[in-house]
Amino acid sequence: MSNIERASYSAVPGKFYPLVLCFFVGSGLAALIYEIVWFQLLEFVIGSTAVSLAVLLGTFMGGMCLGSLAFARIIPASLHPLRVYAAMEFGIGVSAISVLYFLPAAADLYASIGGQGFTGILFRALLCAAFLLTPTVLMGATLPCAARWIDSTPKGVSWLGIFYTGNLGGAVFGCLLAGFYLLRIYNMATATFVAAAINALCATLAFLLAAVAPHHTPAAPTAATRAPLRLESMAVYLTIALSGSTALGAQVLWTRLLSLLLGPSVYTFSIILAVFLLGLGLGSSAGSFLARSTRNSPVMLGGCQFFLVGAIAWAAFSVDAWLPYWPVDPWLSTNPWLTFQLDLARCLWAVLPATCLWGASFPFALAAAAARHKDSGRMVGAVYAANTVGAIVGAVTFSIILIPMVGTLWAQRILIAAAAIAAMLILLATLRTDISAAVRRAPIAAVLGALIAVPVAAAMLAYDVPPVPGELYVYGRRIMNPDFQLKMLYLGEGMNASVAVSEDQDGYRYFHVGGHIEASTYPIDMRLQRMLGHISALLNPKPRSVLVVGFGAGVTAGTFVTYPEIKHVVICEIEPLIPQMVSGYFIGENYNVVKDPRVEIVYDDARHFILTSKEKFDVITSDPIQPWVKGAATLYTREYFELVKRHLKPGGVVTQWVPLYESTIEVVKSEMATFFAVFPDGIVWINDRERGGDVVLFGQVDPTPINVDEVVERFNRIENARAAKSVRDVGFVSAIDLLSSYAGRGPDLAAWLKGAAINTDRDLRLQYLAGMGLNMDALYKIHSELMELRRMPPGLFVGSAETLAKLQNAIETSEPGSHVSRPGQQ
Repeated sequence: MSNIERASYSAVPGKFYPLVLCFFVGSGLAALIYEIVWFQLLEFVIGSTAVSLAVLLGTFMGGMCLGSLAFARIIPASLHPLRVYAAMEFGIGVSAISVLYFLPAAADLYASIGGQGFTGILFRALLCAAFLLTPTVLMGATLPCAARWIDSTPKGVSWLGIFYTGNLGGAVFGCLLAGFYLLRIYNMATATFVAAAINALCATLAFLLAAVAPHHTPAAPTAATRAPLRLESMAVYLTIALSGSTALGAQVLWTRLLSLLLGPSVYTFSIILAVFLLGLGLGSSAGSFLARSTRNSPVMLGGCQFFLVGAIAWAAFSVDAWLPYWPVDPWLSTNPWLTFQLDLARCLWAVLPATCLWGASFPFALAAAAARHKDSGRMVGAVYAANTVGAIVGAVTFSIILIPMVGTLWAQRILIAAAAIAAMLILLATLRTDISAAVRRAPIAAVLGALIAVPVAAAMLAYDVPPVPGELYVYGRRIMNPDFQLKMLYLGEGMNASVAVSEDQDGYRYFHVGGHIEASTYPIDMRLQRMLGHISALLNPKPRSVLVVGFGAGVTAGTFVTYPEIKHVVICEIEPLIPQMVSGYFIGENYNVVKDPRVEIVYDDARHFILTSKEKFDVITSDPIQPWVKGAATLYTREYFELVKRHLKPGGVVTQWVPLYESTIEVVKSEMATFFAVFPDGIVWINDRERGGDVVLFGQVDPTPINVDEVVERFNRIENARAAKSVRDVGFVSAIDLLSSYAGRGPDLAAWLKGAAINTDRDLRLQYLAGMGLNMDALYKIHSELMELRRMPPGLFVGSAETLAKLQNAIETSEPGSHVSRPGQQ
């Protein structure tokens, strides 16, 4: 083809490029809706763990890598790229809908034969990866497909960068749309169908455009037209692979650290991801513009990696040393949208510089690699594949290996070192020989200076990176407004959580997970944890086997070992660090539960353990788990309570904690209504003495009256003296005093709960409601409304007239505390 013919051909499709850009915006929007939905879906199959995040990121990137590599090798160049693109968009929508419906069904089928523990988690991860592979492969092939329609000229390559930028811009909007609207207001099905409709629209428009837009079939590459893979080209691929690895490793690392500061809610995850994508989009846009005008793309690529050394260090200093001490008090406003703006500003400050440089690296790598490729689709596929392979390695390595093994401080140092290696690699290649003749214009002295500066700067910055302050692990989002001072006793970083143990000036100890208090020896917390255990054990006439979801400080689980008649206690905990390291700081309160021969600890997601367990239990309870924490709402759904009910023996009981503080009345009603949807005759017990603000929900497989005389008799048995002392230690002087914490039951609260949102697996509405109400203080209102409905119903309690009179008097004369803020509660 002559130059005149090529120029004429290029001008015709060029006018359609803006429309194709719109396709990529829509495709990116749909892709991130899917990613947010799939992460929520994986929480049910794998659990809310580092493995689920690694599977999502690894499969998402791995599928796109396979798609980008396979496209040019499988799809004939004679096919119109826009028609192929349309088919891919349609396939993405169909396969994403299939994932929504078939993955949970396949997971249930696997559960009937699958294993437990970490091996079971890995098998479930492989199952999820297999289901996500089809749509992600198709996603990965879309950019190489569009590239086949564009010349490998500087202008054409710059348009590829613009398409990539548009894709990221759509991804930012999709991330926020899914996290703050579609999943908050609707559910996973609605979000998926919205994304599929966008895919269908893009597919339809692409088919229509293909009818009027020309396509020239390029000549098949020959040995003469395809340059051999030289060392310099390999340097480009390795550099962009290292760039992808540091980018995804940083996303995993910064998501964990920023969640400590902002609170680990679903909204925090969406904000961090949106800022990350925004930076990639801005950087890609700038890189596309510069790649069009510069002839030194390899040097520019190396420059991005050089400046990434400083940008990663900037983020490390921001997260570790600066942002925690900004004068920000989230409780200045109860409006969550104002808090989200503060969170967004802090994320932008820390993350944006590095993400812009990662975004700019991709178009520079495209421009540097374009010189040896005549097939644009093959060129884009190779660069895309290298980038995504690196991303997979970064996501998996940092989430599953590096952070648990060496901690976040050394993980940040490794990021800096990796960026420095990438910079030196590409800069060395430009010195050895030119990737293109244009690189000869690069000043050799400048490149040599950069080669010296990179390792020196990286070493100095990595050495100076500060550790995450211990106060952040303890106070979290309250770090600038702590209501009490604590002394750090232990700090650990596990695969799934960062944990800490602290002690105040009065000797009370606190267990922290992700920057918030999960358990403590403070009197009101001790009373709650013991209530979960003793109410369950005393109201089941013959408790023999117990399942405790979550270890916490071990106090709830330890309560059961005070009963000699209980023969087997299973504790299901997803973070191994907690029983192994934290338990020892609470031996006096948890009765050294981990050493009790009747206790078995299983490290797995609780839902999956119950689903795959063949064992049934007399008692199932949960250690206090905050419902606003991302992933925790899966333990508050109707389907979860139905699963629990199926694993209770005849006469079995279940207890569930519900906090009244840091919440709204809508959240509390949703939690209670969901529980009562499965246990309609359930009972509410309240922990409101001496500034308490919690309730314990109690359900039975076969609702029967509570025989108060039998409860008193069991409480007073000699063999249960240890259990009775455990009750008295938290302020209940007798069994009747414990039962006087009665606050209501399901039928009596039906009118109050009318219209409350039922939390289901399909929508996980609770985590969105709870995340919005985190700064609220509706404790007084909720407590007041509950107490107005409190009455001793006929038939619920049975026994002698004397005993019932004592109980009724105790209920009527019980006085709640003043509700002054508890530690860790605003």
